[in-house]
Amino acid sequence: MKATGRDFSAQAVKAAAAAKVFFFCGDDASAHDAAAKVLSLLPEPGERIELAGADLRRDPVLLGDEARSTSLFGDTRHVFVRAQGDDAHDAVANLLGGEGEPCPVLIVATAATDKSRTFKLLADRADALAAMFYAPDLRSVTTAVRAMADAAGLRMGGDLAERIARAAGLDTRLAQSEVTKLALYLDASPASPRSADASALEAIGARTEEDGFGALVNAVLGGETARLSGELRRMRELGLNPVGLLLALERRAAQLAQIAAKLGTRGDIAGVIRAEVAARRVFWKDERDIADQLRRWRGRRLERLVDKLVGLHRALLGNSQSAELLLAQGLAEITRVAAARS
Repeated sequence: MKATGRDFSAQAVKAAAAAKVFFFCGDDASAHDAAAKVLSLLPEPGERIELAGADLRRDPVLLGDEARSTSLFGDTRHVFVRAQGDDAHDAVANLLGGEGEPCPVLIVATAATDKSRTFKLLADRADALAAMFYAPDLRSVTTAVRAMADAAGLRMGGDLAERIARAAGLDTRLAQSEVTKLALYLDASPASPRSADASALEAIGARTEEDGFGALVNAVLGGETARLSGELRRMRELGLNPVGLLLALERRAAQLAQIAAKLGTRGDIAGVIRAEVAARRVFWKDERDIADQLRRWRGRRLERLVDKLVGLHRALLGNSQSAELLLAQGLAEITRVAAARS
């Protein structure tokens, strides 16, 4: 089975019941949203086993072993893979060729597309779903934020929804977090709706893109070592969530990978980014920063960045008490690598 962002919702219920392997590619936030949707439709997702695409590239048998293993207490389980491009292709091929019923395997593949080998491997199978998601624009994310608000019992105007969409960097995961906090602050629910306004948003600490993650993301990926300590201090002072910040970095890395794939052999960074801005897939204020970051992060260097962010994400989730320290150390390493490209 194959799907796009337009028909995924219509196919999700059928796929969750029939498929064992799910491959989500294209826009990073949309792909993660789709994976969460499928998990919510599984009768018993059970224990979560996380694997990285780099691990599967080194050991293509690992995925099949994990998918056909049972937990210590015999409970259900699922495997979640964060991959880069076709990292997981050989592992998926081995999984499909093995014997025995595997547990559900969900793969979110940054920088992969419907032209990828893994997508083509799964697209025509009845026991798999390959879904491609195109990058959202401001209008579609604003609409999604209003839908989130309706579901949470918030009455929200278009201007406020757009402000949340921009502050989240068009990442629906971050936007959902802001909507959830806003509903809790206003004690809103579908049974007891409340009106949300800008003052309420400011009260829960939501920031615009200039005051939130954007400055730190650009400092790190732009190799601005002199700015890093000040930005990290600002992160602590503003109480920015470490995982939320890491998601913003992951989204930017995915965006860089998608644009890099469109460059091909031309190398016309300015021209490609102008086209992305015109298509509203890149915010015009980010144009200069993204161009600079593309010159620093290309090819294998970009792949290693994605692997580093995935490993850092796993470390933060596994050690929440030291999340700020682990994040600061990881960001310092990435910034030094970016600076060396100058």
